[in-house]
Amino acid sequence: MVEIQQLADTSVFSQIAEHQHEQVVFCHDHETGLRAIIGIHNTVLGPALGGTRMWHYASDAEALNDVLRLSRGMTYKAAISGLNLGGGKAVIIGDQTMKTEALLRKFGRFVKNLNGKYITAEDVNMTTKDMEYIRMETKHVAGLPESMGGSGDPSPVTAYGTYMGMKAAAKKAFGSDSLTGKRIAVQGVGHVGTYLLEYLQKEGAQLVLTDYYEDRALEAAARFGARAVGLDEIYDQDVDIYSPCALGATLNDDTIDRLKCRVVAGCANNQLKDENTHGPALVERGIVYAPDFLINAGGLINVYSEVIGGSRQSALTQTEKIYDITTQVLNKAEQEQSHPQAAATRQAEERIASLGKVKSTF
Repeated sequence: MVEIQQLADTSVFSQIAEHQHEQVVFCHDHETGLRAIIGIHNTVLGPALGGTRMWHYASDAEALNDVLRLSRGMTYKAAISGLNLGGGKAVIIGDQTMKTEALLRKFGRFVKNLNGKYITAEDVNMTTKDMEYIRMETKHVAGLPESMGGSGDPSPVTAYGTYMGMKAAAKKAFGSDSLTGKRIAVQGVGHVGTYLLEYLQKEGAQLVLTDYYEDRALEAAARFGARAVGLDEIYDQDVDIYSPCALGATLNDDTIDRLKCRVVAGCANNQLKDENTHGPALVERGIVYAPDFLINAGGLINVYSEVIGGSRQSALTQTEKIYDITTQVLNKAEQEQSHPQAAATRQAEERIASLGKVKSTF
């Protein structure tokens, strides 16, 4: 079931220990070509729920690093949102041309063997149809199509939460949460980025955007009356808000000094390449940062609602609270002379520690 090469390589275990992960499962199947990693960070609050993404990683080490960072973020995302869930994530190594029913169902077998400790859902390059195939092998799947009794695509709810968090950050930076006339640069116009653009266009924001796929960027620009720029040009735009909505680590030594904005608020995971370095760097630049795992929690809230039998409307109502939590975190960071990511992390960890004491008597 699990194949781990070179067990003596302590660097793998040191990475797992660094962020205190409970379990990491390496999945391999020769017949289907499946290579996947499931990271389970913390299950104090409940089973680990987090999506599966499919990506062509440059190396297995890069895939491991991604799943460890993503699963840790899911723990904090659930905790700060008040959900009774732990944090987990999975990555399937490869591009979408490798995706087959057999591969997805084999992955479902690996999820099944975790006996409910991990519940999967869709993420980058995965669809509700893919979840249907995985569901054929395990019941521990969320984000299923509405035709199967699921909550459907979580992307609109993720975008709504990001929008709420952005407005709260704008209120902190500009004194008003109105985005009318605000110049906003959106990096990444996939499912969530596109829904976010809808909210921003409706409020009358001036939009500039980019995407890894140039045709997708041009199509979105035409649809939303935006200006499309190159991938690397997005950091140099003279805007009010920068919204990273693609992959992580876009806030780093090379990019932060180039930003010409007052707010960073986007739906991408792990936007700070190094939280301890780049969180303070944004504060030094006078940039208000809306913590990523807080404001992009709408998708998780949506699939959690599915798990507990709630409705899309109840998920949206809870997602709207991201505005208030973001305001609380930004004020807390200011009072503590810290940075928002650290303040949000502490708030999440405090809830885990508090409820851990309750569960210790079980």
